[in-house]
Amino acid sequence: MKNIAVLGSTGSIGQNTLAVIRSLPGQFRAVALSVQSDTVLLKKQIREFKPRMVCVADPQRALKLKKEFGGLVKVFCGQVGLGQMVKDRQIDQVMVAITGAAALPPLISAITAGKEIALANKEALVISGQLLMGLARKHHVLIRPVDSEQSAIWQGLGGYCAKHVRCVYLTASGGPLWKLPAKSFKRVSRERILKHPRWKMGKKITVDSATLMNKGLELLEAMFLFDLSFRQIKVLIHPEALVHSMVEFNDGITLAQISATDMRVPIQYALSYPQRFTGPVRGIDFYSWPQLHFAKPDLDKFPCLGLAYQAAKSLGTLPAVLNAANEIAVEGFLQGKVSFIKIPSIVEKLMRRHRIISNPGFSQVMAADNWARLEAKCLTGVV
Repeated sequence: MKNIAVLGSTGSIGQNTLAVIRSLPGQFRAVALSVQSDTVLLKKQIREFKPRMVCVADPQRALKLKKEFGGLVKVFCGQVGLGQMVKDRQIDQVMVAITGAAALPPLISAITAGKEIALANKEALVISGQLLMGLARKHHVLIRPVDSEQSAIWQGLGGYCAKHVRCVYLTASGGPLWKLPAKSFKRVSRERILKHPRWKMGKKITVDSATLMNKGLELLEAMFLFDLSFRQIKVLIHPEALVHSMVEFNDGITLAQISATDMRVPIQYALSYPQRFTGPVRGIDFYSWPQLHFAKPDLDKFPCLGLAYQAAKSLGTLPAVLNAANEIAVEGFLQGKVSFIKIPSIVEKLMRRHRIISNPGFSQVMAADNWARLEAKCLTGVV
């Protein structure tokens, strides 16, 4: 029985993680949960899974929860409390399903405590991947990717290292605007941008899918996770979203990971590795898929992907600026303060203005992140 801490238990990945735990009660136990503010759903999760510990970011909500469940569960509060909770000896593995740069401090705490890591957060690796992977090696921690594309690469590699790899193909559905001409982007509705053709995701990642920035972030993520050069990673548009990624080896053999578009599949693999338990979804019916399509992305039409390649080439603090500027620009779009086509121009402007620190520490990475956020807020009007 493996004891799991689920950070971000009320989000999409968190709920899917609990669904996997629910489906395999003899293999996993949810012993710790954390949320930002949704204590309504958290209470339901406490009653069902009976965790020994929970953490709530909001102090007032944490206090109310402690009054209601204090005798049954230990309640932690805020970023400091979360860092303390993940170090608890009862926890074997930490599922990091918190979004944004907020995942970085608890992730560092979990790694230094020697916990197994299942990582569903792109941003932490994007902004400080070299530092995090170095820390993981120091503490002999394997970071198990949860994103379907990264999980596919991990499985495709099968234990081989970067020197055996000629190329990795990160597949992308193309998002909601793939077939729309670039000249129509000025007039595209918010509703269309937020309607992904394959996945039901949060608003921010859906916008990233429309700009292809999500693939840019995954490019950086894959570089750090698997010690690859940006030149070894190519993005491939694949609208059917069945091939989640492919690894081409030096001998010309390519291995593809194919599965249903269901996040429970990579979540379960990250929790169960190296074992493979009975899966939560059915396999692919290939008779119903007579054709699979692949295409090269247009960087003129989707400049965010090109900006990510630029950050991947330069590294240092530039990926942190790319990520932070994009987060604020997307938030500006969602708030109606920034047009969709302004998102890449805001990111590019801040990347050009930033003075890159080549070998930063965590404090310098966070300083670059904070600088980019403040500058982006000035450009977008986001509060």
